[in-house]
Amino acid sequence: MVDKIVFTYRFTTLPNIEELRDDCKVWLTTILAKYDPNRGSKAFSYFSVITKNWFIAQVKKNSKRAKREVDFNSATAELQKSRMISENTFIEDQIEKEFWDYLWIEIDSWDSDNMNESERKVYNAIKILLDSKEEIDIFNKKAVYFYLREITDLNTKQIVSQLNKMKKKYLIFKNKWNNDKIDY
Repeated sequence: MVDKIVFTYRFTTLPNIEELRDDCKVWLTTILAKYDPNRGSKAFSYFSVITKNWFIAQVKKNSKRAKREVDFNSATAELQKSRMISENTFIEDQIEKEFWDYLWIEIDSWDSDNMNESERKVYNAIKILLDSKEEIDIFNKKAVYFYLREITDLNTKQIVSQLNKMKKKYLIFKNKWNNDKIDY
């Protein structure tokens, strides 16, 4: 009966299931006296429900233990990995800083005298946003468009049109950056 319950309800995934089966059988023998045939249930049904509930309790104990305990080998591996990552961020930080510096130089080099009024507004708004990127709390696409609309007094369609022109210039810069062809 215990084996049937284990396979029917897929308790086979529990660690040390063989020991748990034996423990359940011992536990069932200790509660044999609690069965009362006068209550109207058959013995097999009664003990099947009790066995199922016992294994459910074991699953809960196991999941609680899994949340509370950590495997030592995986924890040390994760710690070493995070330590390596934190130690190697200097180079990435420098590359990111250089990227933003060169991007700023590139944006400044764009000829704003040859831009129309709405393009100049978006250009200046982009410079404002990039200049104050540390103070901006929300930096997703929706928020950026909102900021640009607030700064420029243009509608989204006009902003998108001007951003597409600037995006072409940015892609040229990005291509140069990726191919190490920046020379300032």
